[in-house]
Amino acid sequence: MSQPNHLLNNIRLILVQPAGPRNVGSIARVMKNMGLTRLYLVNPLCDHTEPESLKMAMHAQDVLNNATILPDLPSALEGVQRAIATTARTRSTPTEFYSPREGLSWLLEDNIETALIFGPEDRGLSNIELNCAQRFVSIASNPDYPSLNLAQAVGICAYELYNLANVQQTCSNYDLANLASIDFVEGYYQQLESTLLKIGYLYPHTATVRMEKLRRLFNKIQLTNEEVTSLRGILRQIDWYVQQKSN
Repeated sequence: MSQPNHLLNNIRLILVQPAGPRNVGSIARVMKNMGLTRLYLVNPLCDHTEPESLKMAMHAQDVLNNATILPDLPSALEGVQRAIATTARTRSTPTEFYSPREGLSWLLEDNIETALIFGPEDRGLSNIELNCAQRFVSIASNPDYPSLNLAQAVGICAYELYNLANVQQTCSNYDLANLASIDFVEGYYQQLESTLLKIGYLYPHTATVRMEKLRRLFNKIQLTNEEVTSLRGILRQIDWYVQQKSN
């Protein structure tokens, strides 16, 4: 089971004028499922601690009880350095819309205070409210029925944030000092090309193009010193075997 991810601690999840207590309770539950704990309610139109909401929250009632209530969106964004608004609304000015997977990683960078904003169930965020955000996320859905329930939209974004945070934490925990140097990897590429020519996988007239593709493949992985050493050991064994067969 994944451990709580500290990268999620800086994110405020802001609901503007939520009206449904069941929705708010469901949102608290999915927030806790996905490691988010900071719920901000802007001018809520329901009581977030009424029985219906608490029932839907299940074991996330602490998220509801610790929710911050504020009168307007600017107040909820005080101290926030990056804010993303979710919207399906078109804007009069040219605007770049990101998918949750593309856009939400921005909230996890640099260990700063960030916010993810959702609008009311019946209308979404107004253009004035959208102006409070710096970037915009839109959830793609079936054009025949594109309208998502608020709790569903929050669930999709919370899930993406959880996965993005785990990937980012894994990368930050990676032993960067152990990454193979460019010259060390280059030695492997030279040995790889030589061996592949010997066994007939590469031909001199196509070797350059084929090796470029192999380079791109390995460069995506960011090989460590141990991995390069292992790969070169395999190549040495292949070279030995080819030499034995030719004698």
